Amino acid sequence: MIEDIVTYLKGVDTPTLCNAIELLGVRKHEEGFTPLAIRCLFPELGRMVGYAVTAQVETVTQMEPRDNHLFLHLYALVQQSLKPAVVVLQEIGGHGDYAAHAGEVMCTIFQRLGAVGLVSDCGVRDIPEVRKLGFHYFARGTVASHANFRIARVGLPVQIGAVVIQPGDLLHGDENGLTVVPVEKRDHLPAMVERVRNREGALLDYVRSDEFNLEGLRKHVLE
Repeated sequence: MIEDIVTYLKGVDTPTLCNAIELLGVRKHEEGFTPLAIRCLFPELGRMVGYAVTAQVETVTQMEPRDNHLFLHLYALVQQSLKPAVVVLQEIGGHGDYAAHAGEVMCTIFQRLGAVGLVSDCGVRDIPEVRKLGFHYFARGTVASHANFRIARVGLPVQIGAVVIQPGDLLHGDENGLTVVPVEKRDHLPAMVERVRNREGALLDYVRSDEFNLEGLRKHVLE
C-alpha cells in the first residue's frame, strides 16, 4: 500500500513511470500520455504530480456569451479537489493556434486554491511571472493575448491530444512529457518501478563495463 502516492511519484521520472505502468498491463502501451506538442515549459521546476480539475474553454470564437459564474465554479472545483490539484483546459473553439488559456492572474488564483500546475492543449502566457510563482505549465507554447477567453464547461472529461482526462485523474509530468497514472493496480507501481530500474540498471552497467561485447548484449536483450 502506498501511503502517500504524490510524494512517492515525485521521486520517479515520467519515462520510468510510463514503463512501470506498461508492466501493470492495465492499458494499451500507446495510451495515457500526451503527444510531443504538449511541452513542459518550466522543466527547472521538476516533476508535477496532482489531481485533475477539468474545464473546456473557448478563446477566439464566441459561440456563447462569457459567463463569469463559470470561472467561479472552476475556482470552487480547484478548492474542493484532492490536493495537489492540476488544472486541465481543453479548447473547444476553432482557432487553437491563437488560444491562450492562462496567465499570471488565473495561475495565482489557482495556486492559492491548491493547484500546482496547469495543462493546456493550446497556449499560455505571462511566462516570467508564472515561472516566478513556481507554477507548472504544460502547453503547446505561448500566445500574447487572451482574445475572447471564456470558460464553457467545468468538471467533465476533457481531451488533450488523444488523451482523455477525467476529473480527479492523477497526473504526472516532467520535462519528458505528461502521463495519467491509472487507478488499477496502483499499489503495485513501486514494485514495477523497481523492476524497471533494476533491469535498465543492470543492462547499463554491462554496456558501460569492460566486458561489453555484442554477444553479451544479445544475452541481456534476449533473456
